[in-house]
Order: sequence, then structure tokens, then C-alpha cells
Amino acid sequence: MNYRLIEPADNVEIASVIRGALEEFGVNQPGTVYTDPSTDHLFELFRQEKSIYWIAEDNAQIIGGCGVFPTEGLPEGYGELVKLYLHRDARGQGIGKELMLKSIQSAKEMGYTHLYLESLPELNQAVELYKKVGFQLLPNRMGDSGHFACDLWMVMEI
Repeated sequence: MNYRLIEPADNVEIASVIRGALEEFGVNQPGTVYTDPSTDHLFELFRQEKSIYWIAEDNAQIIGGCGVFPTEGLPEGYGELVKLYLHRDARGQGIGKELMLKSIQSAKEMGYTHLYLESLPELNQAVELYKKVGFQLLPNRMGDSGHFACDLWMVMEI
């Protein structure tokens, strides 16, 4: 297993992993990253200051990713944990947790004090992982991610 930062050639493959996971769980709908045009250009998106995106690859095949992004409208010191998705064959092996821990460590190094995330109840495996790592449920959304279909919000002090 290799963990590394996103590269320009990764865009198509990681977008396929993300959309495949959303299709699998039946949440491939407007208001999620499924229809977000930036999903096809993650390398370019994560060139922004105070952002990072980690890729997991096995035998030179991308099997997942996770990152941190300075989402508009979040309070000072807050970043957003974003786009944690794994190929179905990569789940249940600790890869998602490792990607998340790398993203959390990167967020600390960039000076964030809190991480916020948005998800959906259908992605219950991920939600349970978020809770195990220390995220807590919020009663409403923060910031302006543009992902209006997400109706589960969490935050963690880091």
C-alpha cells in the first residue's frame, strides 16, 4: 500500500473511485460531489493554499483518497475533511482510517484547530469511522461547500 499526495494524472481515476462509491450507496445525486465539477479536477483544486489531498494506491492502482480544504464560510481555524472515498475492494482494511489520519495530521501542520465534514446517513460505514476518530455530530451545517444534499454534519477539535 502506498500513500502519497495527489498528482495531475490522478484526476480521472480518483473521480471514478468517488463516483463509483456514491453510485454503490445510491447517493449519486445533485448537491453531492457526484455532480460537483471540481471532482474531475481534484489535483487543480488541491493546489489552493491550506489544502491537501492524499491518495491510496495498491499495485499502482488508485483505490481511495481523502483531503482537507479551506471551505468558504467556515470559522477561523476550521478546515473541512473532504472526499474520503474508497473503492469497494479497499474497504474494511484500515485504508480509510489511514487516509483520514494523514489528512488530520496535515491539517494540524497547516494550522487548523478544527475539522468539519459533511456526509449522508447512507454512508454509515464512513460515519462510524468518523465517530471512532473523534468527530461529533452537529445540529446544522457550517460553511458553504455547495453540497446541499448532505444532511449529516460533524466536527472535531484537532
